[in-house]
This record gives sequence, C-alpha cells and structure tokens, in this order.
Amino acid sequence: MRSFYPEIEPYDSGLLDVGDGQSIYWETSGNPDGKPAVFLHGGPGGETQPNHRRLFDPAKYRIVLLDQRGSGRSLPHASDADIDLSAHTTWHLVDDLELLRQYLRIERWLVFGGSWGSTLALAYAETHQSRVSELVLRGIFTLRKSELDWFYEGGAQAVFPDAWEGFLAPVPIGERNTLIQAYHRLLNDPDPAVHGPAAVAWSIWEASTITLLPRPDVVSVFADPRYALAFARIENHYFVNRGFFDEGQLIRDASTLADIPGVIVQGRYDICTPAVTAWDLHRAWPQAEFVMVPDAGHAFDEPGILSALIDATDRFAG
Repeated sequence: MRSFYPEIEPYDSGLLDVGDGQSIYWETSGNPDGKPAVFLHGGPGGETQPNHRRLFDPAKYRIVLLDQRGSGRSLPHASDADIDLSAHTTWHLVDDLELLRQYLRIERWLVFGGSWGSTLALAYAETHQSRVSELVLRGIFTLRKSELDWFYEGGAQAVFPDAWEGFLAPVPIGERNTLIQAYHRLLNDPDPAVHGPAAVAWSIWEASTITLLPRPDVVSVFADPRYALAFARIENHYFVNRGFFDEGQLIRDASTLADIPGVIVQGRYDICTPAVTAWDLHRAWPQAEFVMVPDAGHAFDEPGILSALIDATDRFAG
C-alpha cells in the first residue's frame, strides 16, 4: 500500500493577476526541470494543502498547486463582506489555468483533480486537449442534477440522517423543498448572524460525509468560520448555476479525451460523489484505467485511494 512522498516546501510562489480584479495564488515544488503536473483542489471553494504536493515524486515532477478564485490564499477571498461572485464560473477557472500554464512557460502538463477538482480537470481537458499530457481523476463529480439532488436535496440523508439534521437546522421549514436555493439566500444575507451559521452548517455536512469513518480533524478544518464562509458561498454559487454546464455536458464530451492517457480512482462507498458518476465517465471514456477502491469513501488520503493515486502519478512520471 503506497503512502505520501516526504514533505517538501515550494521553491517558488506568487499571485497571478487573472483579470476581473482576481489574483490567484500559485506555487511550484519538486524538480524545476521535471515533468509538469498541476493539482486542482476540490470544493469549489476548497484550497490547496501541503499534502497535495506529496502525491507526486518530487525528484521527477515539477509540481504546480494553485488556489482557485476566491479561495485559500487567492484574492479577494470569498469570506469578504463585499465579495462579488459574478466573475466566478467554471470557464473563468479554465481560462485561469491557461494563463497560469503560459505564465509558468509549460507546454503540456499532467492534470490531477479530485471531487470538484475532477470537474474542473474534465472541463479544462475537454477544452484544451493538446495541453494535457495525462489525467488523474478521483471521486468523480460532474454537477448533473441527479448528483446535486443526491447530496444536497435529501438523498444522502438515508445514510447520514444525524448529520442531515445539522444541515437542515439553519433553513426555515417553509424553504426546505429547495435546499440549494434556500442556502443561496442564507449565505448571501449581509447579516453575519444569518450567513455565518449557514456557512458552517453547509461545510460541516460535507466534512461529516466525505470519509469512510468519522474524522474529527477533517470536520474541525471545515468548521472554521472563515474557511466555511468562502467554501459554502463558492460551492453554492456554482451549484445554483449547475456548474455553468449543459446538463450532462462533461460525460457527453468525454469522447474528446480518447487520446489522453488517464486513470479514474473511485471509492466504492463514496457518499459525496457516488460511484455511478465515475462509472458513467468510465463508459464514456473507456481508454482510461478505472480503479474502484473497495473499502474507501471520498477523501483523497484514505489508504486505498491514496495508494491508487500515487501508483498513477508514478506510472506517468516517465
């Protein structure tokens, strides 16, 4: 069973102005002359972590991490009182990746994404096939209505009824028939007494369900009020707008990936992004290797998932 590579620090980092008043944080670590690889974090609204660097052999990879618009160390942060999310769409993020690739003078790179990161990776690769050397995807999420309804409108409560009560708590009873829309109102209310508890409830619901077994350390990160507000606001904004996709678009267009080597890693007991979506992608893109981890949920650092991901990056290291 594979585990993380040793801890490393970036050798370069900065903020890149991508327009629309947005600057994205980026960093590079590993071998400056190695194979370029970019890691795309989840959410949307999550952020990069030091362990994300450790998914790649630092002797062989030039490892690029970035915090997407509004999250992590990017500016402005979505927890700011006057945040404007009008320039936050999937296609803005795709363009940001192209700007960063050009800024770093990278011709082609391996694109690695899990959860929402898999969404963004697919959108990027289906738009810029010639810039992607390989794809490594985990916990596949494509923002189809069935996927959003499962996790945010009541399906997943069948498995986590206790955590679901906490998710419902901030929502007035009369608004519980459309929870994503109800949370949109709560998260954008100017009163911190309204948007604050709603953000934490939204964020804790996800944190409580993404691991196979309870992980209080994960929940505590998601429960931080500043993190939760940015995370919940950005996620909800994208979900209200269905990811800015046509229904089923990413699966529909997966045939364009036929010439890109890839690996799809999926936890069998993933409640957040159930295995049916990964299976649908596998059927639409049969050229990619499909790895179903039999004893894992959603989180990237669960042993079987982590091992499969590092096996994939090792294979593509050249």
